[in-house]
Amino acid sequence: MYDWLQFIGAENKQGNITANECNEIIKKLNLKSFEGGYKVLIMWLPEYLGNEGNKLLKLIEEPPERTVFLLVAENEGQILQTILSRCQLIKVPQPHDNEIKEALISRNKSEEQTATRVAAISEGNYREALQIMQHSDEDWQNLLRDWLNSIMKTGPVAQSKWVDEIGQLGREGQKQFLRYFNHLLQLALRIHVMPQMAENYPDKERDFASKLNRITSIEKQQAIIEELDKAAYYIERNANGKMLFMALTIKIYHIIQDNVVFLND
Repeated sequence: MYDWLQFIGAENKQGNITANECNEIIKKLNLKSFEGGYKVLIMWLPEYLGNEGNKLLKLIEEPPERTVFLLVAENEGQILQTILSRCQLIKVPQPHDNEIKEALISRNKSEEQTATRVAAISEGNYREALQIMQHSDEDWQNLLRDWLNSIMKTGPVAQSKWVDEIGQLGREGQKQFLRYFNHLLQLALRIHVMPQMAENYPDKERDFASKLNRITSIEKQQAIIEELDKAAYYIERNANGKMLFMALTIKIYHIIQDNVVFLND
């Protein structure tokens, strides 16, 4: 959705399917098909149907002859219940990390080591994997180490300098940095709970994730992950990067201040 709003020049607006569009759908589906017999409506993200979506209820419940509705959704819980109850639910699983990796190698001509790391971070989202590849040369780990040390050791001057640095990355770079931090925290959780699940990750990432376990408990890691998710959400909606990361710096300090370990090379 974010990509689409950028493409149509409406990235600061909320996506929606309007009442006029619903009326146009009703009008078109009541026409006779010109060839082929069947009429097929593919609706992307029916979550964006508000109360105006009730206009389509009768059509969905009693469609014209040889008419098929395909509603392609990302979040089942956000669809109007009156529409959802009239649909047959088919869940499409996300690609596995290996499938993402192979696609990056074959389609994007990525190096295997980079593709392996990016596939693990993208969590089954090929679109996100392609976005991350654009920033794959960034040294996220050193940037993260500098941030955490400024939070826990070097203080406000270093924090301000770091915030200026992250502010120069641009919105997409900032999102990928947050995603990388999130990825390492989730790896730290795996090491906590099921160490064998972390064996396939690069040594450098496992080492850093182990150090994160020395800084934080599982509860604190989960709290930081929630803050990172919120920050990524607001970055997508044009939040001021410097203000956001300064606020995030303060929040993370208060989450982990009781357990201080400096992340040296």
